[in-house]
Amino acid sequence: MAEQEEDFSSLPLPDRFVHKNWKVRKEGYEDAAKAFQSTPDESDPVFKPFLLDSGLWKGAVADSNVAAQQEGINALCSFLKYGGRNGCMRTRNSTIAPIFEKGLSSTRAATKQSSLEALLLYVELDKADPVIEELLPALSNKQPKIIAATLSAFTSIYHAYGVKIVDPKPVLKALPKIFGHADKNVRAEASNLVVELYRWLREAIKTLFWNDLKPVQQQDLEKLFEVVKQEPHPKQERLLRTQQAAVAAAPAARGNDDEVEGKEDEGEAEVDAFDLAEPVDVVSKIPPDFYENLASTKWKDRKEALDALYVVVKVDRIKDGHFDELISIFAKCMKDANIAVVTVAANCVESLAKGLRKSFAKYRGRIISPMLERLKEKKQSVADALGAALDAVFASTNLSDCLEEILEFLKHKNPQVKLETLRFLIRCLKTTRIAPSKAETKSIADAATKLLTESTEVTRSGGAEILGTLMKIMGERAMNPYLDGLDEIRKTKIKEYFDTAEVKAKDKPKPVAPPPKTAPPPQKKVFGKKAVIGVKKAPPRAATPQEEPPPPPPTPKPAASRGIPSKLGGVPRSGLAAPSGALKLQKRLVGPTAASVPILSSPQRNIPTPTFDDEAIPPPKLGPGGRGLAGRPLGKPASAHSEPTAAPPAPGISAIERAELEELRAENDRLQKLTEDLRAYKSRSASQITELQNQNAQLIEDHTRDVLSIKAKETQLVRARSDAEAAEQTVQKQQREMERLKRELSRVARATTPPMGMDGGDHIYRDNGMGMNGTNHVVSGVDRYESSRASRELGYQRARSYMSSPSEEKENGGLDAQRGKLGSPESRGRDASDGARSRGDSPGRGQEGRDGGTGQPIESWRRAAEVTGQLKARIEQMKARQGLARPY
Repeated sequence: MAEQEEDFSSLPLPDRFVHKNWKVRKEGYEDAAKAFQSTPDESDPVFKPFLLDSGLWKGAVADSNVAAQQEGINALCSFLKYGGRNGCMRTRNSTIAPIFEKGLSSTRAATKQSSLEALLLYVELDKADPVIEELLPALSNKQPKIIAATLSAFTSIYHAYGVKIVDPKPVLKALPKIFGHADKNVRAEASNLVVELYRWLREAIKTLFWNDLKPVQQQDLEKLFEVVKQEPHPKQERLLRTQQAAVAAAPAARGNDDEVEGKEDEGEAEVDAFDLAEPVDVVSKIPPDFYENLASTKWKDRKEALDALYVVVKVDRIKDGHFDELISIFAKCMKDANIAVVTVAANCVESLAKGLRKSFAKYRGRIISPMLERLKEKKQSVADALGAALDAVFASTNLSDCLEEILEFLKHKNPQVKLETLRFLIRCLKTTRIAPSKAETKSIADAATKLLTESTEVTRSGGAEILGTLMKIMGERAMNPYLDGLDEIRKTKIKEYFDTAEVKAKDKPKPVAPPPKTAPPPQKKVFGKKAVIGVKKAPPRAATPQEEPPPPPPTPKPAASRGIPSKLGGVPRSGLAAPSGALKLQKRLVGPTAASVPILSSPQRNIPTPTFDDEAIPPPKLGPGGRGLAGRPLGKPASAHSEPTAAPPAPGISAIERAELEELRAENDRLQKLTEDLRAYKSRSASQITELQNQNAQLIEDHTRDVLSIKAKETQLVRARSDAEAAEQTVQKQQREMERLKRELSRVARATTPPMGMDGGDHIYRDNGMGMNGTNHVVSGVDRYESSRASRELGYQRARSYMSSPSEEKENGGLDAQRGKLGSPESRGRDASDGARSRGDSPGRGQEGRDGGTGQPIESWRRAAEVTGQLKARIEQMKARQGLARPY
């Protein structure tokens, strides 16, 4: 046994990993773990064989012996911990599948813990996406214990790293199927995973899988969520290697850990449905008849079209595309006369802005002004819809982009527009995460100060709330200049809003302002010192106060005066030449260097003179040698050095530099003024563009209205033409009917009147009464003829009068006239005499007839009247049968 043990221990580690004896493998795993722990770095040769052959770790993790398997997984953890990212990437694809098949579902608790630690190390060393991708197939395994163990591993991974490091979307998509599993342990682990994700995502978790669960499961999860809602927001408990390196590289920033964690918490709290949802292409889902229905003159058609579009765009995330045409339609709908159309259009804008987020910023300028203008509606439902749409648009941009339009509409003449605009500004200040600049702060404060003098109390309170919220962002000190002119009552009101305001913006001027202010001065001072060092070592040498002869000092002064222009022309030469020459002098002089040292130190007195040429240095070198300065005491130069050092602070900078500085300041002022002018011009141009856009939209609306009016008139004209044609056809039909009736009346008249020479009318005109003598009186032939003739003429005249006269009065009048004509004795006598002549009768016969029948003509005319009445009644009956009415 001893020999075998020696042989086994002498084998290389890779050979021991694949040995048939499980004890040898177990010892090999233990020795490998110790070897990995003792390595100095990740490039140690002990890692090389395991990096080249990742199959060794696959066998170690899936070892058939549970004791050896436990040590194998421990060795893998040690390898990953000390082998670094390279070892993680080389072995990840080979080991994760055996880990969830054999390790996570093991009966040994230590093996389970080691397997989970290996998975956490894989996430820590690189990233979580490959690990999640390798673990997802385990959720479809046939064995419920493997599925439950994998779900538990997911829960531990999310608990350690959070949803910012580990993407929850792939796991959430697989949850509906897991909740339908038959095994209760699987469903219980799925519930635990959902609760853990709810700790990080809150209500946003329901967007992906909630509707696929059963109502009972939803109720059970809601009960579990109630417990989580009372807990604080979770924090990342385990850092990635990259995060650990960042923390180690900046140990000085540990003091700000709380602030960093606070920011991370805020960022994690912002996880919502948009981050989890998949982008939806809504452009392809727009109804084909949308644009046609939206151009309809009926408001119901327009509203139905917008309702259909709202169903399409109401999704959590929208794929970016070309929405210019839709934005133009929404801007036009803001001017619609029907408020229902305006409300639905505002809802569509809100959904589109929330679905696009930052991609909606490019459409802001075309939609925000029409919505602000429509705020004049007093109906609360319309105002709420427009306010929600404006908030969604602002969320896609920032305060600087929207501030210009907001300030413009704060001056609107409509009080309702002004009130709703200031409310929108208050919401913007509370939700913005970027503090306004000083210029923006001034413009907001000025506008809010003007609102404090409004006539309505609501507007005044709104102005005070704007100032209080702005003070919360910028600080009390920054807002003091804008509150100086206000009375104490208004200041108290502003202070109340300041105390209760809740904002998200951080005051940037405090941390950002100090670096620029402190950085430039040191640079200028260092630059000045460098320039002075090169200059000081020439001029003061000639200005030594101990020297009685004054000739040497004037020589360096002109040199100094000549050195000023040379400094402007060649700064590097003067700055570098002087110190190099001084060092050479210190090296050359040995005994009398005591006298030369002050010569080198004396130039430090003349700080005002910026630079000198090399010409100023030689005269001092020759001058001291001729005057015998080597015998000077050492203390005097020191005092001479100490005296001039007090002089430098007075002069400051040279006249030329001062003039140049003044020029730069003037240029800076000019550029600032030019910048302000350009900003004002930009503001005016923007307002003009907005006005022109509004005018263009109004013209388009007027043109559309005119086109619709013209179309309506054309429709009315077509209808009138068709009515006229129908009326003309009716008139023609009536005319034809009248002709037919005329012919019928003529036929009836001819039928009712007997022809000449027939005795058909004898029974009408025969007098059946008894005479005075009691005998029947028979009408003579002449009387019968005359009676027949009169009745015939009466019938013709009756027919003509009916056809020609339109009224009953004329008809009756014509009949009376004809009666009078026929019934007069003179006419009857003439007719009788004329008839007698025509027949050849003698006048005596006619006279005899007239004398003999004195009473008969009167009776005949009565009968004629009766006949006429009968004819008239018969005609009326015929007309009634034919359905005709007498013309009026």
